[in-house]
Amino acid sequence: MSDEFDVVVLGGGSGGYATALRATQLGLSVALVEKDKLGGTCLHRGCIPTKALLHAGEVADAARDSEEFGIKAELQGVDMPGVNKYKDGVVAKMYKGLQGLIKAAKITMVEGEGRLVAPNAVDVAGRRLTGRHVVLASGSYAKTLPGLEIDGQRVMTSEQALNLPHVPSSVVVLGGGVIGVEFASVWRSFGAEVTVVEALPNLVPAEDVDVSKQVERAFRRRGIGFKLGKPYEKLEHTDNGVRLTIAGGETVEAELLLVAVGRGPVTEGLGYDEQGVTMDRGFVVTDERLRTNLPNVYAVGDIVPGLQLAHRGFMQGIFVAEEIAGLNPPAIDEAGIPRVTYSDPEVVSVGLTEAEAKERHGADNVGTYSYNLGGNGKSNILKTQGFVKLVRVNDGPVVGVHVVGSRVSEQVGEAQLIYNWEAFPADVAQLVHAHPTQNEAMGEAHLALAGKPLHVHA
Repeated sequence: MSDEFDVVVLGGGSGGYATALRATQLGLSVALVEKDKLGGTCLHRGCIPTKALLHAGEVADAARDSEEFGIKAELQGVDMPGVNKYKDGVVAKMYKGLQGLIKAAKITMVEGEGRLVAPNAVDVAGRRLTGRHVVLASGSYAKTLPGLEIDGQRVMTSEQALNLPHVPSSVVVLGGGVIGVEFASVWRSFGAEVTVVEALPNLVPAEDVDVSKQVERAFRRRGIGFKLGKPYEKLEHTDNGVRLTIAGGETVEAELLLVAVGRGPVTEGLGYDEQGVTMDRGFVVTDERLRTNLPNVYAVGDIVPGLQLAHRGFMQGIFVAEEIAGLNPPAIDEAGIPRVTYSDPEVVSVGLTEAEAKERHGADNVGTYSYNLGGNGKSNILKTQGFVKLVRVNDGPVVGVHVVGSRVSEQVGEAQLIYNWEAFPADVAQLVHAHPTQNEAMGEAHLALAGKPLHVHA
């Protein structure tokens, strides 16, 4: 068996396997190196299992609140072994399907820990794989902070939290970003007392500030506590769990602590430094075409500075494969990558926040409009609150779409088309949006911004 390939991919997560599949489609020979399981963090320890838990939480809330809809149901409890069986079943089905795709594509799978030993070679347990092109796709890990030792029992990251055999009575979530608010949301749905501690002034601080405020209002209604602008100072173990001291000397106690302070790049010890790859705080530096400073060496996914999202890595993988094959694909606009937070309420955003748009285009040249979901029939049926906020350049295109409310993640498709195709409000206003859907709210917002508001609620 020859160990020389057109492309050697180091890492089998979303970015790595997408590179491999697309490169094979384009007639290139590919070796894919993975030390754990195909699918990486997203499939096994991230996107898929967390969304399964969140759906289970939605079912629990539906049972708990059924009388609002005239249905007499009762939530007798949450069977975490049963929830985990459901979650693991979803993951297993998708994993099997992915394995089948890789096998059918005749990609050479190499199991083991790979290490870059030359600009054109990866070593796996003494086996040297040589590639005309090498793609680094080694993924990310859950970070912690100094003084926070992860024991998997009382102090844990999202990876341990995914497999808890019981519902904790109380949880402190350190970090109010996407991972933190999603776990806060699911644990509250399961009946736990939850407090989120965030060092920055808002929950989901990367989002438009109006979106953050709406999430905070919804969390208050749900009984989820949060402490904002309060960096962590000290952790102590107690007889019943943990005690977290935050800025100002305030303490928060709970059965367990979830550390949700972001994810770091998995690059240490993989030979990148030794081979001269330009690095920045552990990340691999690339140009807009995802080329590193070494010839014919590319990087994709969470190790590349920017949004750490599975669909970003997936698209980067397709891009790199096409770049290697000489198709000259258009560079990916990072701002055009859709972002979704699957808490209750859900958050969707594409493009620029209002603050970013004003900084880029000038405050006097930016307009906004927020359409309240109170005017949307389907949102009233679902008993959700929220809005669609549009950010536009005056007399120009929509440069930001921000949506918050239950089930609004399904609106992300049109939102990204609006931004990426540089649509003007009038372009979207003339499209017919089906009734009754939450998608209508997108149309109504653009009608209003185009100067012809109809169902307008303050």
